[in-house]
Amino acid sequence: MKRQNRYERVFEAYLRRRGLGYLAIDETRRALPSIKTPDFIVTVPGAGVLLVDVKGRRYPGGTADRPRRVWENWSTHDDLLGLSSWQAQFGPSATAVLVFVYELAGSVELPEDTRDCCDYRGGRYLIRAVTIDDYRRACRCRSARWGTVSLPRDAFAAIVWPFSELIDLPELTEQHAELPP
Repeated sequence: MKRQNRYERVFEAYLRRRGLGYLAIDETRRALPSIKTPDFIVTVPGAGVLLVDVKGRRYPGGTADRPRRVWENWSTHDDLLGLSSWQAQFGPSATAVLVFVYELAGSVELPEDTRDCCDYRGGRYLIRAVTIDDYRRACRCRSARWGTVSLPRDAFAAIVWPFSELIDLPELTEQHAELPP
């Protein structure tokens, strides 16, 4: 975990608020420098562990005068390989997931019952997750030069979930709850 990465701080605050056990990984101390480590290892009571790589994105993307209303979901091929490798090392009780933490522009309106929408230090965020196995089955090359992959809009919509739903957590008691700092 990179302490200066606000998206990872948002996700950590979300985990604390939900009372989930987790370990934030210090990426500067990688055991195997060539293999990407997860940002978090999250325990799911009675169901094993989640190996989480947090991807921070803005919605909408683009510039203020040319907003792109696309739920960006790209990742690097190395991230997918690294997480798949860790999932294999942890065994069948582990699931590797990409967690997309979207910073929402003030103009973005979501339905009242939107799960995993929260406020953190003056910003509003939406937390979504997809398993590595599902992502790898549906991803396409985005840029060979940069080694990135992404999912087409419909494929992403079919396999992405609110993080709480992925691990069967009840909803937060307050809508758009403020997360602790």
